[in-house]
Amino acid sequence: MLHTKAFEALQRDNFDYAIELFTQILDKEPANFDCRKSLRAAQHGKSGGKSGGFFKRAMSSAGSSPMVAKGQMALRKNPLEAISIAEQILNGDANSTGAHKLIAEAALAADLPRTAVMSCEILFEKSPKDKEVGMKYAEALAAAGEKTKAENVYESLRREFPNDNEIFMALKNLSARKTMDEGGYGALASGQGSYRDILKDKGQTVRLEQENRQVKAQDSTVELIQDYETRLKTDPNNLKLLRNLAEVYLQRNEFDKSLTYYDRLAAIDGGNDSALQAQIAGVKVKRFNFALSKLDPNAADYAEKSAAINAERQAFQLEECKARAERYPTDLQIRYELGVLYYDAGKISEAIQEFQRSYNNPHRKMQSISYLAKCFAARGMNELAARKLQEALKEKLSFDDEKKELTYMLGSVYEKMGKKAEAMEQFMAIYEVDIGYKDVEKKVNEHYAS
Repeated sequence: MLHTKAFEALQRDNFDYAIELFTQILDKEPANFDCRKSLRAAQHGKSGGKSGGFFKRAMSSAGSSPMVAKGQMALRKNPLEAISIAEQILNGDANSTGAHKLIAEAALAADLPRTAVMSCEILFEKSPKDKEVGMKYAEALAAAGEKTKAENVYESLRREFPNDNEIFMALKNLSARKTMDEGGYGALASGQGSYRDILKDKGQTVRLEQENRQVKAQDSTVELIQDYETRLKTDPNNLKLLRNLAEVYLQRNEFDKSLTYYDRLAAIDGGNDSALQAQIAGVKVKRFNFALSKLDPNAADYAEKSAAINAERQAFQLEECKARAERYPTDLQIRYELGVLYYDAGKISEAIQEFQRSYNNPHRKMQSISYLAKCFAARGMNELAARKLQEALKEKLSFDDEKKELTYMLGSVYEKMGKKAEAMEQFMAIYEVDIGYKDVEKKVNEHYAS
């Protein structure tokens, strides 16, 4: 297997070959963190564990600057492509500051916080007094679930910048979120916990309810908004301030005000940033979700009202994504999003057409194949579904959760086709690596019992 060859090459210090193999794997499995971590080890090994002499650093910097600029351009539309470009730089200079900054931004945008943490850690070690680097490092740590470590980074920044209100508010907000998580509210929000689990006695009940009210009120953000808006008066086109205000108002569930600042960002950009348009759409979806959360589940008209909001949200998402697809016809990420929305709406023919397009996006290839198989199965075209799933499984190099899902789907399709032996072969493949996955244990046990 490619994984085995890559790790063997790394162990033999054959760094160039290891880098080549790890890159091939990541092209197909961009979320494979262990592989990306090994790639960093190979890049670091190739650099000899250091950045080299002055002449080497100067030449590396000169060569990487155009690549960093290229990566920044890619970041707007395809964060995974930006990561790939940055890693090309790291192949020649494992300590490139520009490349690591690019990866930190792109990885957070692509929801790969642990990848962002790796690069931020390197940057922060080099420049522990750099506020921008420190803030990004803490953000990545918090997103990766390492809130205590993120707090420590914020604290170190406060010691360097004792009067900086932005750092103070970031630390305060993180501490509030951490308190909620530790109190059990994180599990409650995900539907995995209950108030009974977290409210142990009357005193604790009062304390946690007070903390929850304080977080909901979000009074802590008032000073931050005042500071941003005051600074914006003297610098009305400051993109960072506009984005900060949009995000803070979104945090406060003040959606109209958030959209006002996002619209100002879009006006400055000329409306040409597809990623920004997607963010604006995301705010509007969150407004629908917030409206749903405010409904009383015990009310007589709850089912009617929630159904109406859900239908309105689905219609909005579909029309908005169609408009973006028309505006950016070559953006295959949007095509994938549109396919998912069509599939969820039961518009299978339209979904198939979009997934056949997004298939050509290497970062959405696997998901597109998976959805195509679901579409064919929904149509009763089980042979086509099986063919697509087999194609996807040939691309998978490690037996991760995605491969388990594809294998399970293939087994289920075989069951519908009456191919019991082929179906059981798939379920047993999962059983070998994860006995607790869905109902494979039950299926395998029943097979042997019969």
